[in-house]
Amino acid sequence: MPLTDYRTLGRSGLVVSPLALGTMTFGQGGYGADEATSRAIFDAYRDAGGNFVDSADIYSGGESETLVGRFIADSGSRDDVVLATKFAFNGSSSPVAAVAQNGGGNPNAGGAGAKNIHRAIDASLKRLGTDYIDLYWMHIWDGVTPPEEIVQTLGDLVRAGKIRYYGLSDMPAWLAMKAATIAAERRVPGPIAMQVEYSLVARDVENEHFPAAREAGMGVMPWSPLAGGFLSGKYDRANTADTGRLSGANPFGNSKFVDRNWDILDALKAVAAEVERPPAQVAIAWTLARPGVASTLTGASKVSQLESNLAALEIRLSDDHMKRLDEASAPALGFSAGLTQPAIRRMIFGGRDVAGWNEQRR
Repeated sequence: MPLTDYRTLGRSGLVVSPLALGTMTFGQGGYGADEATSRAIFDAYRDAGGNFVDSADIYSGGESETLVGRFIADSGSRDDVVLATKFAFNGSSSPVAAVAQNGGGNPNAGGAGAKNIHRAIDASLKRLGTDYIDLYWMHIWDGVTPPEEIVQTLGDLVRAGKIRYYGLSDMPAWLAMKAATIAAERRVPGPIAMQVEYSLVARDVENEHFPAAREAGMGVMPWSPLAGGFLSGKYDRANTADTGRLSGANPFGNSKFVDRNWDILDALKAVAAEVERPPAQVAIAWTLARPGVASTLTGASKVSQLESNLAALEIRLSDDHMKRLDEASAPALGFSAGLTQPAIRRMIFGGRDVAGWNEQRR
């Protein structure tokens, strides 16, 4: 599968590559690559046929957007690139610093309310050096803004020509479904995609988010398919000292270094050895092969990392390999997902197996 194996993002006409280039590493921030390295990564992705570039207003304090806009302008590729960026984290101060200082920032410079969305879009357009954004993501739900306001405001931006489409990232499944329903009932633009953490060690979104996306016509775009680098295979169960951000808590969960994840990594390494590919490539290939996944977000801090990630597109895992990885990483079902299991259905349908119209038979 090449990067030019294009597909639409959700139930829309927006055509994207199977791997999107994440640019959180662009700029001199904590994970940063300097301008020359960032440009080389961008050029390598474009030369390989990729058309989907994803940024955010807070990446490297806005420098990521500035660099992405510059690279697109210098290459004359604005019409060819599907340009995505995000809003929601506070733009008046560093989100982490503001929490550490117990305040000090402007609350209306963050969130999903209309006031901040209009502030954020104008600032992003200026940094990107463009008059429109192809896909505008709500980076994270703020927990307070009603979906009616989010749909209204983002729909207004579509009608104003500032954005072409919008999507939702890091939100409850019910919010995504409600936003899609509101848009459908009002016959206004609705979300076409959702961006969620998804990997072999983070599959809980299969219970609620994937069914919601399928029902609402939203493409799923996983972020962190390598679980922050854990699935690269470079970490050792016996020695987790001085391993950086993966060893401690993070805003979206606890340490990756837990027994369940180590067991999944062992299964991944076994499959990787059999197909003679690095674990990271196999982990990405597994994500790409999952039903509902439209395009997977992958980043890099150097060209060699990008090239290794792109090589995952060449891998076709066998049914046996997929089954072994699926079983090793199977998530706990939870209440609602458990209600639709085959055993329960057989109790309902007289012992018969009945598949829904949108379900795949194996």
